[in-house]
Amino acid sequence: MKLSIIGLGRMGYNMAIRLLEDGHEVFVYNRTSEKSETLKKYGAKVIYDLKTIKNVLSTPRVVWSMLPAGDITEKNIEILSEILDEEDIIIDGANTNYKDDIKRFNTLKNKGINYIDAGVSGGVWGLKEGYCTMVGGDEKIFEYIEPIIKSLAPNNGYMYCGSTGAGHYVKMIHNGIEYGLMEAYAEGFELLKASKYGENLNLSDISKMWNNGSVIRSWLLELLEIAFKDDSSLKDIQGYVEDSGEARWTVNEAIDNGVSVPIISASLFKRFQSRQEDVFSDKVVAALRNQFGGHALYKKDRNIKKTSAGAGKVESANPDKRDFYGKNK
Repeated sequence: MKLSIIGLGRMGYNMAIRLLEDGHEVFVYNRTSEKSETLKKYGAKVIYDLKTIKNVLSTPRVVWSMLPAGDITEKNIEILSEILDEEDIIIDGANTNYKDDIKRFNTLKNKGINYIDAGVSGGVWGLKEGYCTMVGGDEKIFEYIEPIIKSLAPNNGYMYCGSTGAGHYVKMIHNGIEYGLMEAYAEGFELLKASKYGENLNLSDISKMWNNGSVIRSWLLELLEIAFKDDSSLKDIQGYVEDSGEARWTVNEAIDNGVSVPIISASLFKRFQSRQEDVFSDKVVAALRNQFGGHALYKKDRNIKKTSAGAGKVESANPDKRDFYGKNK
């Protein structure tokens, strides 16, 4: 098939290569042309002005946007809606909120332009492993673009999920689950590292071993094996963790539908905490303990916090070591 890919970031670039290698005719556009030019060696054709899409693609034109979700994608789709004709197809592969999909669908429908939402998972490994793709929109339009989806995805790695927004909704829940899985692995490996066996445990080898026959084997463990092999103590990185929004939307959906999601919620909140040098809420608790019980406070210049995995053996903070009834131990 003929199509255009707009946005050659970490995923769009490799998606273009995968499609080219499977025989599709791909016209690429990027804000800066350097990446576009490098794709010429794979057979890509470069677009330098979005308006030329109308001339190089035949009706119904297929344009796949792989720009970041939010204002950039919104503006891009507005521009495309002024360029394209009736029956043309816009696919959004960003991590878009499904509610935005529904708004766009209705706006584009008034102009006769078709809209498809595609939740894409695969990250930087997608070129080799394939892109798991979750699609929402008109089923007839999905069937028309299915050869593209099939080329991108591994075997059994794509699905028509339903009406507009369904693809991004399924991807949103996927990412919420991903947050919980990563947090569970993170906590487990910290406990291993903090234990009395921690100094002699090879975390990369444990990841590899667990991935062979254990019930917690996964692709995430494969990636941990690589990460620990490169830096066994992860000493060269900070534990600062961003979130791209999908887990927030997942938690909001859980509230709206009365579904308890304590694991996903906790993993999201843990990411917020990872960005603080000293969590203010912990300071509040320390101040309260001092106020009601005279418990010790540690000033900012006191080097009291641990830098190793875990806090070490936790002992009673009661300075006089008396038991509950006031008797000396």
